[in-house]
Amino acid sequence: MSMSQTLQLTQELKNKKRLYDYQLADLNRIFDVIQTQSDNYNLLYQLPTGGGKTVIFSEIVRRYIKHHQKKVVILTHRIELCKQTSRMLSGFGVNNKVINSKVKELHDQDEYKCFVAMVETLNNRLNDEKLKLEDIGLVIIDEAHYNSFRKLFKFFKDCFILGVTATPLSSNIKLPMKDNYDELIVGDDISTLIKNGFLAKAEIYNYDVELSTLKIGVNGDYTVKSSEALYTNSVMQSKLLYAYEEMSKGKKTLIFNNGINTSKEVYYSFKKAGYQNIRHLDNTASKQERRDILKWFKNTPDGILTSVSILTTGFDEPTVESVILNRATRSLTLYFQMIGRGSRVLGNKKDFLVLDLGNNIIRFGPWDQRVDWQHIFKYPDLYLDNIRNDEDIERDFVYTMPDLIKQKFKAVKSFDFDMKAEYQKAVQEGQKSIVAIERSIQQHSQMCIDSSQDVYEARSLIKHLQDDIAYRIKQYSYCIMNCTDNYKDWLHEEYNRKLRLSFNGKF
Repeated sequence: MSMSQTLQLTQELKNKKRLYDYQLADLNRIFDVIQTQSDNYNLLYQLPTGGGKTVIFSEIVRRYIKHHQKKVVILTHRIELCKQTSRMLSGFGVNNKVINSKVKELHDQDEYKCFVAMVETLNNRLNDEKLKLEDIGLVIIDEAHYNSFRKLFKFFKDCFILGVTATPLSSNIKLPMKDNYDELIVGDDISTLIKNGFLAKAEIYNYDVELSTLKIGVNGDYTVKSSEALYTNSVMQSKLLYAYEEMSKGKKTLIFNNGINTSKEVYYSFKKAGYQNIRHLDNTASKQERRDILKWFKNTPDGILTSVSILTTGFDEPTVESVILNRATRSLTLYFQMIGRGSRVLGNKKDFLVLDLGNNIIRFGPWDQRVDWQHIFKYPDLYLDNIRNDEDIERDFVYTMPDLIKQKFKAVKSFDFDMKAEYQKAVQEGQKSIVAIERSIQQHSQMCIDSSQDVYEARSLIKHLQDDIAYRIKQYSYCIMNCTDNYKDWLHEEYNRKLRLSFNGKF
Protein backbone atom coordinates (compact mmCIF):
# COMPACT_ATOMS: atom_id res chain seq x y z
CA MET A 1 0.00 0.00 0.00
CA SER A 2 1.44 3.42 -1.02
CA MET A 3 1.76 6.33 1.40
CA SER A 4 -0.95 8.30 -0.46
CA GLN A 5 -3.34 5.34 -0.32
CA THR A 6 -2.71 4.93 3.40
CA LEU A 7 -3.36 8.63 4.06
CA GLN A 8 -6.53 8.53 1.92
CA LEU A 9 -7.80 5.43 3.79
CA THR A 10 -6.98 6.97 7.17
CA GLN A 11 -8.86 10.17 6.31
CA GLU A 12 -11.85 8.25 4.94
CA LEU A 13 -12.14 6.18 8.08
CA LYS A 14 -11.67 9.09 10.49
CA ASN A 15 -14.45 10.94 8.68
CA LYS A 16 -16.73 7.96 9.31
CA LYS A 17 -15.83 8.16 13.04
CA ARG A 18 -16.10 4.43 13.37
CA LEU A 19 -12.55 3.21 13.91
CA TYR A 20 -9.99 4.10 16.56
CA ASP A 21 -6.30 4.68 15.82
CA TYR A 22 -5.24 1.17 16.92
CA GLN A 23 -7.93 -0.34 14.67
CA LEU A 24 -6.73 1.78 11.73
CA ALA A 25 -3.15 0.69 12.32
CA ASP A 26 -4.11 -2.99 12.31
CA LEU A 27 -6.31 -2.53 9.26
CA ASN A 28 -3.36 -1.01 7.35
CA ARG A 29 -1.10 -3.93 8.39
CA ILE A 30 -3.70 -6.43 7.15
CA PHE A 31 -4.09 -4.64 3.82
CA ASP A 32 -0.35 -4.56 3.30
CA VAL A 33 -0.43 -8.39 3.41
CA ILE A 34 -3.48 -8.58 1.12
CA GLN A 35 -1.73 -6.34 -1.42
CA THR A 36 1.68 -8.04 -1.31
CA GLN A 37 0.87 -11.73 -0.89
CA SER A 38 -0.63 -14.20 -3.38
CA ASP A 39 -4.40 -14.61 -3.87
CA ASN A 40 -4.41 -17.92 -1.99
CA TYR A 41 -2.57 -16.66 1.12
CA ASN A 42 -4.03 -17.42 4.57
CA LEU A 43 -3.63 -14.69 7.21
CA LEU A 44 -4.67 -14.85 10.87
CA TYR A 45 -5.42 -11.71 12.92
CA GLN A 46 -5.64 -11.64 16.74
CA LEU A 47 -7.40 -8.96 18.81
CA PRO A 48 -8.86 -9.36 22.34
CA THR A 49 -12.59 -9.77 22.94
CA GLY A 50 -14.11 -6.28 22.96
CA GLY A 51 -11.37 -4.82 20.75
CA GLY A 52 -13.69 -4.45 17.75
CA LYS A 53 -12.78 -7.24 15.33
CA THR A 54 -16.14 -6.99 13.53
CA VAL A 55 -15.70 -3.25 13.02
CA ILE A 56 -12.24 -3.80 11.54
CA PHE A 57 -13.16 -6.56 9.12
CA SER A 58 -16.34 -4.71 8.08
CA GLU A 59 -14.15 -1.82 6.95
CA ILE A 60 -11.79 -4.30 5.27
CA VAL A 61 -14.77 -5.66 3.30
CA ARG A 62 -15.88 -2.16 2.30
CA ARG A 63 -12.44 -1.22 1.04
CA TYR A 64 -11.73 -4.60 -0.62
CA ILE A 65 -14.95 -4.37 -2.64
CA LYS A 66 -14.11 -0.78 -3.59
CA HIS A 67 -10.61 -1.60 -4.86
CA HIS A 68 -11.01 -5.15 -6.21
CA GLN A 69 -13.34 -6.61 -8.80
CA LYS A 70 -14.19 -9.61 -6.62
CA LYS A 71 -16.69 -10.51 -3.90
CA VAL A 72 -16.35 -11.34 -0.20
CA VAL A 73 -17.68 -14.21 1.93
CA ILE A 74 -17.79 -13.97 5.74
CA LEU A 75 -18.15 -17.21 7.67
CA THR A 76 -19.48 -17.48 11.24
CA HIS A 77 -20.45 -20.44 13.41
CA ARG A 78 -23.55 -18.96 15.07
CA ILE A 79 -26.72 -17.43 13.64
CA GLU A 80 -26.49 -14.51 16.11
CA LEU A 81 -23.04 -13.66 14.76
CA CYS A 82 -24.42 -13.77 11.21
CA LYS A 83 -27.06 -11.18 12.04
CA GLN A 84 -24.67 -8.95 14.00
CA THR A 85 -22.11 -9.05 11.21
CA SER A 86 -24.73 -8.29 8.56
CA ARG A 87 -25.96 -5.25 10.53
CA MET A 88 -22.39 -4.00 11.00
CA LEU A 89 -21.64 -4.38 7.28
CA SER A 90 -24.80 -2.45 6.41
CA GLY A 91 -23.62 0.30 8.76
CA PHE A 92 -20.46 0.53 6.66
CA GLY A 93 -22.49 0.80 3.47
CA VAL A 94 -21.80 -2.79 2.34
CA ASN A 95 -24.79 -4.34 0.57
CA ASN A 96 -24.79 -7.94 1.88
CA LYS A 97 -26.91 -11.06 1.97
CA VAL A 98 -27.15 -13.63 4.78
CA ILE A 99 -27.07 -17.26 3.62
CA ASN A 100 -29.11 -19.03 6.27
CA SER A 101 -31.12 -22.28 6.33
CA LYS A 102 -33.94 -20.63 4.32
CA VAL A 103 -31.66 -19.80 1.40
CA LYS A 104 -31.52 -22.80 -0.93
CA GLU A 105 -30.25 -21.12 -4.11
CA LEU A 106 -28.70 -17.77 -5.03
CA HIS A 107 -30.43 -16.54 -8.17
CA ASP A 108 -29.87 -12.95 -7.06
CA GLN A 109 -26.18 -13.20 -6.21
CA ASP A 110 -25.22 -10.64 -8.87
CA GLU A 111 -27.01 -8.02 -6.74
CA TYR A 112 -24.57 -8.48 -3.84
CA LYS A 113 -20.84 -8.07 -3.32
CA CYS A 114 -20.76 -9.68 0.11
CA PHE A 115 -22.30 -12.80 1.66
CA VAL A 116 -22.50 -13.72 5.36
CA ALA A 117 -22.97 -17.42 5.98
CA MET A 118 -23.22 -19.98 8.75
CA VAL A 119 -20.46 -22.53 8.22
CA GLU A 120 -22.73 -25.60 8.42
CA THR A 121 -25.38 -24.13 6.12
CA LEU A 122 -22.87 -23.08 3.48
CA ASN A 123 -21.04 -26.40 3.68
CA ASN A 124 -24.30 -28.29 3.05
CA ARG A 125 -25.25 -26.07 0.10
CA LEU A 126 -21.82 -26.28 -1.54
CA ASN A 127 -21.59 -30.05 -1.09
CA ASP A 128 -25.09 -30.51 -2.54
CA GLU A 129 -24.00 -28.33 -5.47
CA LYS A 130 -27.31 -26.47 -5.18
CA LEU A 131 -25.54 -23.20 -4.66
CA LYS A 132 -22.50 -21.75 -6.39
CA LEU A 133 -20.62 -18.68 -5.23
CA GLU A 134 -18.87 -16.88 -8.09
CA ASP A 135 -16.05 -14.31 -8.25
CA ILE A 136 -15.07 -14.71 -4.58
CA GLY A 137 -11.70 -13.09 -3.82
CA LEU A 138 -11.69 -12.73 -0.03
CA VAL A 139 -12.99 -15.07 2.68
CA ILE A 140 -13.15 -13.80 6.26
CA ILE A 141 -13.54 -16.34 9.07
CA ASP A 142 -14.89 -14.99 12.35
CA GLU A 143 -13.91 -16.85 15.57
CA ALA A 144 -11.34 -18.66 13.45
CA HIS A 145 -10.13 -20.90 16.31
CA TYR A 146 -13.17 -23.16 15.78
CA ASN A 147 -12.22 -26.07 13.55
CA SER A 148 -15.61 -26.39 11.88
CA PHE A 149 -14.33 -23.94 9.23
CA ARG A 150 -11.60 -26.25 7.95
CA LYS A 151 -13.99 -28.28 5.83
CA LEU A 152 -14.82 -25.19 3.74
CA PHE A 153 -11.24 -24.35 2.80
CA LYS A 154 -11.37 -26.71 -0.18
CA PHE A 155 -14.10 -24.56 -1.78
CA PHE A 156 -11.96 -21.41 -1.55
CA LYS A 157 -8.50 -22.64 -2.60
CA ASP A 158 -7.80 -19.61 -4.80
CA CYS A 159 -9.07 -17.02 -2.33
CA PHE A 160 -7.25 -14.86 0.18
CA ILE A 161 -8.42 -16.12 3.60
CA LEU A 162 -8.42 -13.85 6.65
CA GLY A 163 -9.14 -15.54 9.99
CA VAL A 164 -9.92 -13.33 13.00
CA THR A 165 -9.89 -14.47 16.61
CA ALA A 166 -9.16 -13.33 20.16
CA THR A 167 -7.18 -16.52 20.81
CA PRO A 168 -5.12 -18.07 17.98
CA LEU A 169 -5.16 -21.50 19.60
CA SER A 170 -7.19 -24.24 17.92
CA SER A 171 -10.23 -25.67 19.70
CA ASN A 172 -8.96 -29.09 18.60
CA ILE A 173 -5.51 -29.90 19.98
CA LYS A 174 -4.88 -32.31 17.09
CA LEU A 175 -5.49 -29.64 14.42
CA PRO A 176 -3.16 -26.67 15.09
CA MET A 177 -3.91 -23.34 13.40
CA LYS A 178 -0.38 -23.05 12.00
CA ASP A 179 -1.35 -25.86 9.58
CA ASN A 180 -4.00 -23.63 7.99
CA TYR A 181 -2.57 -20.11 8.30
CA ASP A 182 0.69 -18.79 6.86
CA GLU A 183 1.08 -15.80 9.20
CA LEU A 184 -0.28 -14.23 12.38
CA ILE A 185 -0.77 -10.50 12.98
CA VAL A 186 -1.20 -9.61 16.67
CA GLY A 187 -3.17 -6.52 17.70
CA ASP A 188 -3.04 -4.49 20.93
CA ASP A 189 -3.08 -6.59 24.09
CA ILE A 190 -5.68 -6.38 26.87
CA SER A 191 -3.60 -4.23 29.24
CA THR A 192 -3.01 -1.66 26.46
CA LEU A 193 -6.72 -1.54 25.61
CA ILE A 194 -7.52 -1.06 29.32
CA LYS A 195 -4.92 1.69 29.70
CA ASN A 196 -6.32 3.54 26.69
CA GLY A 197 -9.91 3.24 27.93
CA PHE A 198 -11.21 0.72 25.39
CA LEU A 199 -11.75 -2.14 27.87
CA ALA A 200 -12.79 -2.21 31.54
CA LYS A 201 -10.35 -3.43 34.19
CA ALA A 202 -11.05 -6.77 35.90
CA GLU A 203 -10.95 -7.01 39.70
CA ILE A 204 -10.31 -10.72 40.15
CA TYR A 205 -10.89 -12.87 43.24
CA ASN A 206 -10.10 -16.57 43.19
CA TYR A 207 -11.52 -19.12 45.60
CA ASP A 208 -9.72 -22.26 46.68
CA VAL A 209 -11.49 -25.19 45.01
CA GLU A 210 -10.36 -28.81 45.12
CA LEU A 211 -10.55 -30.18 41.58
CA SER A 212 -9.08 -33.66 42.13
CA THR A 213 -12.34 -35.34 41.04
CA LEU A 214 -12.41 -33.66 37.62
CA LYS A 215 -11.61 -35.80 34.57
CA ILE A 216 -10.05 -34.57 31.32
CA GLY A 217 -11.86 -35.60 28.12
CA VAL A 218 -10.63 -36.29 24.59
CA ASN A 219 -10.86 -32.60 23.65
CA GLY A 220 -8.37 -31.70 26.39
CA ASP A 221 -10.90 -30.00 28.70
CA TYR A 222 -12.74 -31.22 31.79
CA THR A 223 -15.71 -33.48 31.08
CA VAL A 224 -19.23 -32.24 31.72
CA LYS A 225 -20.00 -35.37 33.76
CA SER A 226 -17.16 -34.89 36.25
CA SER A 227 -17.78 -31.13 36.41
CA GLU A 228 -21.44 -31.61 37.21
CA ALA A 229 -20.65 -34.14 39.92
CA LEU A 230 -18.46 -31.53 41.64
CA TYR A 231 -20.35 -28.30 41.02
CA THR A 232 -23.85 -29.57 41.77
CA ASN A 233 -22.93 -30.77 45.27
CA SER A 234 -24.16 -28.75 48.24
CA VAL A 235 -20.68 -27.60 49.31
CA MET A 236 -19.92 -25.98 45.95
CA GLN A 237 -23.42 -24.53 45.66
CA SER A 238 -22.99 -22.95 49.10
CA LYS A 239 -19.55 -21.63 48.14
CA LEU A 240 -21.00 -20.03 45.00
CA LEU A 241 -23.92 -18.47 46.87
CA TYR A 242 -21.59 -17.13 49.56
CA ALA A 243 -19.19 -15.71 46.94
CA TYR A 244 -22.09 -13.94 45.21
CA GLU A 245 -23.50 -12.51 48.45
CA GLU A 246 -20.09 -11.40 49.65
CA MET A 247 -18.83 -9.77 46.44
CA SER A 248 -21.49 -9.47 43.72
CA LYS A 249 -24.82 -8.88 45.47
CA GLY A 250 -26.76 -6.11 43.74
CA LYS A 251 -24.55 -6.23 40.63
CA LYS A 252 -25.66 -7.47 37.23
CA THR A 253 -24.06 -10.92 37.27
CA LEU A 254 -23.27 -13.54 34.64
CA ILE A 255 -22.54 -17.08 35.91
CA PHE A 256 -20.78 -19.59 33.63
CA ASN A 257 -21.19 -23.33 34.30
CA ASN A 258 -20.05 -26.57 32.66
CA GLY A 259 -23.29 -28.53 32.24
CA ILE A 260 -27.01 -27.82 32.08
CA ASN A 261 -27.73 -29.60 35.37
CA THR A 262 -25.22 -27.40 37.19
CA SER A 263 -26.77 -24.23 35.81
CA LYS A 264 -30.26 -25.38 36.79
CA GLU A 265 -29.01 -26.28 40.27
CA VAL A 266 -27.55 -22.78 40.57
CA TYR A 267 -30.92 -21.35 39.55
CA TYR A 268 -32.79 -23.38 42.20
CA SER A 269 -30.20 -22.65 44.92
CA PHE A 270 -30.47 -18.91 44.36
CA LYS A 271 -34.27 -19.09 44.24
CA LYS A 272 -34.31 -21.04 47.50
CA ALA A 273 -32.06 -18.37 49.04
CA GLY A 274 -34.66 -15.73 48.18
CA TYR A 275 -33.27 -14.34 44.91
CA GLN A 276 -36.09 -13.96 42.42
CA ASN A 277 -33.97 -11.92 40.00
CA ILE A 278 -32.33 -14.96 38.38
CA ARG A 279 -32.80 -16.76 35.06
CA HIS A 280 -31.26 -19.89 33.52
CA LEU A 281 -30.28 -20.15 29.84
CA ASP A 282 -28.88 -23.05 27.83
CA ASN A 283 -28.84 -24.18 24.20
CA THR A 284 -32.17 -26.02 24.53
CA ALA A 285 -34.03 -22.69 24.81
CA SER A 286 -36.06 -21.58 21.79
CA LYS A 287 -35.08 -18.42 19.89
CA GLN A 288 -37.98 -16.55 21.52
CA GLU A 289 -37.08 -17.76 25.02
CA ARG A 290 -33.49 -16.70 24.46
CA ARG A 291 -34.58 -13.25 23.23
CA ASP A 292 -36.93 -12.79 26.18
CA ILE A 293 -34.32 -13.83 28.76
CA LEU A 294 -31.60 -11.61 27.28
CA LYS A 295 -34.02 -8.67 27.11
CA TRP A 296 -34.95 -9.26 30.78
CA PHE A 297 -31.26 -9.42 31.71
CA LYS A 298 -30.50 -6.20 29.85
CA ASN A 299 -33.29 -4.35 31.66
CA THR A 300 -32.70 -5.77 35.17
CA PRO A 301 -29.97 -3.81 37.03
CA ASP A 302 -29.33 -6.55 39.61
CA GLY A 303 -30.20 -9.49 37.32
CA ILE A 304 -28.41 -12.83 37.64
CA LEU A 305 -28.09 -14.98 34.52
CA THR A 306 -26.75 -18.51 34.90
CA SER A 307 -25.76 -20.21 31.65
CA VAL A 308 -23.76 -22.98 30.00
CA SER A 309 -21.09 -21.45 27.71
CA ILE A 310 -23.82 -20.36 25.30
CA LEU A 311 -22.98 -16.70 25.93
CA THR A 312 -19.23 -16.91 25.32
CA THR A 313 -19.56 -15.62 21.73
CA GLY A 314 -22.12 -13.48 19.93
CA PHE A 315 -23.28 -11.93 23.21
CA ASP A 316 -22.56 -8.29 23.93
CA GLU A 317 -24.04 -6.79 27.10
CA PRO A 318 -21.89 -3.87 28.37
CA THR A 319 -24.00 -3.50 31.53
CA VAL A 320 -22.56 -6.74 33.03
CA GLU A 321 -20.79 -5.81 36.28
CA SER A 322 -19.81 -9.22 37.62
CA VAL A 323 -18.70 -12.48 35.96
CA ILE A 324 -18.58 -15.68 38.01
CA LEU A 325 -16.60 -18.64 36.64
CA ASN A 326 -18.49 -21.45 38.35
CA ARG A 327 -16.43 -23.99 36.46
CA ALA A 328 -12.89 -25.02 35.68
CA THR A 329 -11.56 -25.07 32.13
CA ARG A 330 -8.29 -25.99 30.44
CA SER A 331 -9.29 -23.99 27.35
CA LEU A 332 -7.42 -20.69 27.10
CA THR A 333 -9.96 -19.52 24.52
CA LEU A 334 -12.92 -20.18 26.81
CA TYR A 335 -11.11 -18.49 29.71
CA PHE A 336 -10.68 -15.25 27.74
CA GLN A 337 -14.18 -15.44 26.27
CA MET A 338 -15.92 -15.83 29.65
CA ILE A 339 -14.10 -12.95 31.35
CA GLY A 340 -14.40 -10.84 28.20
CA ARG A 341 -18.20 -10.76 28.62
CA GLY A 342 -17.74 -8.20 31.39
CA SER A 343 -14.97 -6.15 29.80
CA ARG A 344 -17.05 -3.78 27.66
CA VAL A 345 -16.82 -0.16 28.76
CA LEU A 346 -20.02 1.81 29.23
CA GLY A 347 -20.47 5.33 30.60
CA ASN A 348 -18.90 5.41 34.05
CA LYS A 349 -18.13 1.68 34.07
CA LYS A 350 -14.35 1.44 34.24
CA ASP A 351 -14.00 -1.92 35.96
CA PHE A 352 -15.87 -5.16 36.63
CA LEU A 353 -15.69 -8.08 39.03
CA VAL A 354 -14.53 -11.63 38.29
CA LEU A 355 -15.05 -14.41 40.84
CA ASP A 356 -13.12 -17.55 39.94
CA LEU A 357 -14.33 -20.84 41.43
CA GLY A 358 -12.25 -23.07 39.16
CA ASN A 359 -8.59 -22.11 39.74
CA ASN A 360 -8.61 -20.67 36.21
CA ILE A 361 -6.70 -17.47 37.06
CA ILE A 362 -3.85 -19.51 38.53
CA ARG A 363 -3.92 -21.98 35.63
CA PHE A 364 -3.64 -19.36 32.88
CA GLY A 365 -2.38 -16.26 34.68
CA PRO A 366 -4.09 -12.87 35.09
CA TRP A 367 -6.60 -12.01 32.37
CA ASP A 368 -4.80 -8.78 31.45
CA GLN A 369 -1.24 -10.11 31.40
CA ARG A 370 0.68 -10.06 28.14
CA VAL A 371 0.42 -13.31 26.14
CA ASP A 372 3.03 -14.33 23.55
CA TRP A 373 0.50 -15.27 20.85
CA GLN A 374 3.19 -15.69 18.19
CA HIS A 375 4.87 -18.39 20.29
CA ILE A 376 1.53 -20.13 21.04
CA PHE A 377 0.63 -20.00 17.33
CA LYS A 378 3.96 -21.57 16.31
CA TYR A 379 4.27 -24.07 19.19
CA PRO A 380 0.76 -24.91 20.44
CA ASP A 381 1.80 -28.37 21.69
CA LEU A 382 4.50 -26.85 23.88
CA TYR A 383 2.02 -24.42 25.40
CA LEU A 384 -0.64 -27.08 26.04
CA ASP A 385 1.89 -29.46 27.59
CA ASN A 386 2.92 -26.79 30.08
CA ILE A 387 -0.52 -25.87 31.43
CA ARG A 388 -0.27 -26.28 35.19
CA ASN A 389 -1.93 -29.36 36.67
CA ASP A 390 -4.52 -29.04 39.40
CA GLU A 391 -2.51 -30.76 42.13
CA ASP A 392 0.31 -28.22 41.80
CA ILE A 393 -2.17 -25.35 41.67
CA GLU A 394 -3.85 -26.46 44.89
CA ARG A 395 -0.54 -26.93 46.71
CA ASP A 396 0.72 -23.50 45.65
CA PHE A 397 -2.57 -21.69 46.25
CA VAL A 398 -2.25 -18.76 48.67
CA TYR A 399 -5.49 -17.42 50.10
CA THR A 400 -5.76 -13.63 50.06
CA MET A 401 -8.66 -12.21 52.03
CA PRO A 402 -10.70 -9.83 49.83
CA ASP A 403 -10.82 -6.19 50.93
CA LEU A 404 -14.61 -6.37 51.27
CA ILE A 405 -14.22 -9.05 53.94
CA LYS A 406 -11.36 -7.24 55.67
CA GLN A 407 -13.66 -4.24 56.07
CA LYS A 408 -15.87 -6.33 58.34
CA PHE A 409 -12.87 -6.73 60.67
CA LYS A 410 -11.81 -3.07 60.79
CA ALA A 411 -10.29 -3.36 64.29
CA VAL A 412 -7.86 -6.05 63.09
CA LYS A 413 -4.39 -4.81 62.09
CA SER A 414 -2.91 -8.09 60.85
CA PHE A 415 -4.67 -11.00 59.15
CA ASP A 416 -1.49 -13.00 58.59
CA PHE A 417 -1.16 -16.55 59.89
CA ASP A 418 1.44 -19.02 58.60
CA MET A 419 0.05 -22.49 59.30
CA LYS A 420 3.21 -24.27 58.11
CA ALA A 421 5.39 -22.14 60.40
CA GLU A 422 3.06 -22.72 63.36
CA TYR A 423 3.09 -26.48 62.68
CA GLN A 424 6.91 -26.57 62.60
CA LYS A 425 7.07 -24.46 65.77
CA ALA A 426 4.74 -26.84 67.64
CA VAL A 427 6.74 -29.89 66.53
CA GLN A 428 10.03 -28.27 67.54
CA GLU A 429 8.58 -27.45 70.96
CA GLY A 430 7.63 -31.10 71.41
CA GLN A 431 3.91 -30.40 71.31
CA LYS A 432 1.18 -32.15 69.34
CA SER A 433 0.70 -30.85 65.81
CA ILE A 434 -2.95 -29.95 66.55
CA VAL A 435 -1.58 -27.01 68.60
CA ALA A 436 -1.14 -25.19 65.25
CA ILE A 437 -4.89 -25.49 64.64
CA GLU A 438 -5.64 -24.27 68.17
CA ARG A 439 -3.46 -21.19 67.65
CA SER A 440 -5.28 -20.49 64.40
CA ILE A 441 -8.63 -20.69 66.20
CA GLN A 442 -7.32 -18.27 68.83
CA GLN A 443 -6.36 -15.72 66.18
CA HIS A 444 -9.71 -15.99 64.37
CA SER A 445 -11.50 -15.74 67.71
CA GLN A 446 -9.68 -12.53 68.61
CA MET A 447 -10.44 -11.08 65.18
CA CYS A 448 -14.19 -11.64 65.70
CA ILE A 449 -14.15 -10.37 69.33
CA ASP A 450 -12.25 -7.19 68.42
CA SER A 451 -14.75 -6.46 65.63
CA SER A 452 -18.00 -7.15 67.56
CA GLN A 453 -20.21 -5.64 70.25
CA ASP A 454 -21.62 -8.92 71.52
CA VAL A 455 -21.37 -12.69 71.18
CA TYR A 456 -24.10 -12.81 68.50
CA GLU A 457 -22.27 -10.36 66.26
CA ALA A 458 -19.03 -12.31 66.78
CA ARG A 459 -20.71 -15.56 65.73
CA SER A 460 -22.21 -13.90 62.65
CA LEU A 461 -18.68 -12.96 61.51
CA ILE A 462 -17.61 -16.62 61.38
CA LYS A 463 -19.30 -17.10 58.00
CA HIS A 464 -16.90 -14.54 56.48
CA LEU A 465 -13.90 -16.62 57.61
CA GLN A 466 -14.87 -19.92 55.97
CA ASP A 467 -12.50 -19.61 53.00
CA ASP A 468 -9.65 -18.63 55.32
CA ILE A 469 -10.47 -21.57 57.63
CA ALA A 470 -10.63 -24.03 54.71
CA TYR A 471 -7.28 -22.75 53.42
CA ARG A 472 -5.59 -23.12 56.82
CA ILE A 473 -6.95 -26.65 57.29
CA LYS A 474 -5.69 -27.62 53.83
CA GLN A 475 -2.23 -26.23 54.69
CA TYR A 476 -2.30 -28.20 57.94
CA SER A 477 -3.25 -31.39 56.08
CA TYR A 478 -0.22 -30.97 53.79
CA CYS A 479 1.98 -30.69 56.89
CA ILE A 480 0.75 -33.88 58.57
CA MET A 481 0.46 -35.78 55.23
CA ASN A 482 -1.75 -38.85 54.72
CA CYS A 483 -4.74 -36.75 55.77
CA THR A 484 -8.05 -38.29 54.60
CA ASP A 485 -10.97 -36.24 53.31
CA ASN A 486 -13.07 -37.47 56.25
CA TYR A 487 -10.49 -36.18 58.71
CA LYS A 488 -10.36 -32.80 56.93
CA ASP A 489 -14.17 -32.57 57.09
CA TRP A 490 -14.09 -33.41 60.81
CA LEU A 491 -11.36 -30.79 61.38
CA HIS A 492 -13.48 -28.16 59.62
CA GLU A 493 -16.56 -28.92 61.74
CA GLU A 494 -14.52 -29.05 64.96
CA TYR A 495 -12.76 -25.79 64.05
CA ASN A 496 -16.07 -23.96 63.65
CA ARG A 497 -17.50 -25.49 66.83
CA LYS A 498 -14.53 -24.42 68.94
CA LEU A 499 -14.52 -20.98 67.33
CA ARG A 500 -18.19 -20.43 68.27
CA LEU A 501 -17.55 -21.60 71.87
CA SER A 502 -14.49 -19.35 72.19
CA PHE A 503 -16.68 -16.23 72.44
CA ASN A 504 -18.45 -17.38 75.62
CA GLY A 505 -17.70 -15.13 78.57
CA LYS A 506 -15.72 -12.67 76.44
CA PHE A 507 -18.42 -9.98 76.27
